[in-house]
Formats: sequence, C-alpha cells, structure tokens
Amino acid sequence: MPTTVTNELKHEIWQLLRKYQQSRSAEFRNQLVKLNFGLVRKEAHYWINQCHESYEDLLQVGCLGLIRAIEKFEISKGYAFSSFAIPYIRGEIQHYLRDKGVTVRIPRRWLALQQQAIGVSRSLREKYNRQPTDSELAAALAISPGEWQEIKLAWANRAPLSLDVPVQDGEEGAALLGELVPDNSYRSFQLVQEDQMRLQQALVQLEQRTREVLEFVFLHDLTQKQVAERLGISVVTVSRRVKKGLDLLKHLMCIAED
Repeated sequence: MPTTVTNELKHEIWQLLRKYQQSRSAEFRNQLVKLNFGLVRKEAHYWINQCHESYEDLLQVGCLGLIRAIEKFEISKGYAFSSFAIPYIRGEIQHYLRDKGVTVRIPRRWLALQQQAIGVSRSLREKYNRQPTDSELAAALAISPGEWQEIKLAWANRAPLSLDVPVQDGEEGAALLGELVPDNSYRSFQLVQEDQMRLQQALVQLEQRTREVLEFVFLHDLTQKQVAERLGISVVTVSRRVKKGLDLLKHLMCIAED
C-alpha cells in the first residue's frame, strides 16, 4: 500500500510539474510546494542541529529554494524532481546561514568517518586497482550510501568552491573557474556567494565520475596526472572529463541564471 501511495504521489507531482511548465500558474506552483514540503522539512531538521536558527525560519528559507527548483525544473531533462530540488533547498538554507555569519558544525562522528574514509579509500584502491565506488566506501565504513553522500556534501560545503581557482586548458591557456558564471559583474560579496552556490548546485547534477574528477582538480588541487593515478584512468581521459565537466557546468549555470 505505501508503495502505491508513493507512486500515485509521484505521478501527481509529475502531472502538476507538466501543467506548471505549460501555464506558470501560481495555483499549480503552490500545490507543488505543498506536495513536496516534506523535502523542506527534512533539510530543516538536518540544519537545525547544525546552527542556532529557528526551525520556522529554516522552513521559510527552504521553501524559497523549493519554489526556485519548481521554476527551474525541466521535465525533458529526465531528472527525478526530488533529486533536482534538494540542492536548491539546501543551497538556499546554506546561503541564508552564511549571510548571517553562522558557523555550520559538522558532527564529530562525520568528521571521524571522513578521516577514516581516506585510509579506507586507499586500501580499496590498492585492492581493486581502481577508485572505489561510493557504495563500496559506504559498505567498508559500515554506513548507508545515503549517509556517506551527506558526509561528502557537508565536507565539501565546509570549504566552498573558490571562483578564483585556475582552470588549466592546454588548448586555450589558463582561465578562472569563476568565468563559468554567466554574471561576472560582481557588485557585492552576496553576488559572489550566490554564484558559488549555483556552482555547487550544478556540480551535484553531473555524473559521479565527472564530478569526482572536477572535485579532485579544483577542490583538492591535484594535478591531472595525480587524478589519473587515483582513479586508475589515463591522463587523456582525465583531461577529457575536465573539458566535458566544465562545458556541462557552463551549460547548467547558464540555465540557472535564466
């Protein structure tokens, strides 16, 4: 019975998304917010344990992210709406907390698991002669794949992507990652923060291997040769992944700007 209800709900949401895209009706949008409010509650519950803001404030801010996701979602892309919406909800809350100067705490257990994962990842790499998958890492750490994804996201958001990271491109020379952002007339620090969040939200939408390559290059400051050794692939493949990933990021961020 619960599965039937879930499928019916997904179908109803899908139909409303289709109607909203055709009409841009506030009535359909409000129905979508109501049906997907559980996503906002889940994110607010998580962040209430990481800061001192009120639950009601986090709900309101999260709803803004949900509305933005509804407005940006494109059925033709084939994404699951919940997977598409969560980064927008989470990003809106994080943006709110950063604007208020709130220091986000990462649970001690997660910090310990993140440190443990470094050694576990190395061991699995030696065992399989390739980069372990997220599922393999989670199993080795005796946690669920979902929790491992949350740990990775929390750790990544601890140090936001810098827009000033140089992008190495053998054909066209060095550029800056921030040049992917459509609006580069930064009039305030807040605008830079918004661009950083758009960049992180776009990263989430990339396929896992391409995202990993970009994170190793731009978050962990590894050379393409080091990335190739870590992932067990050729330097040429890494270079192609970087180019493909940057092209996709540029496309996704242009969509987010519209």
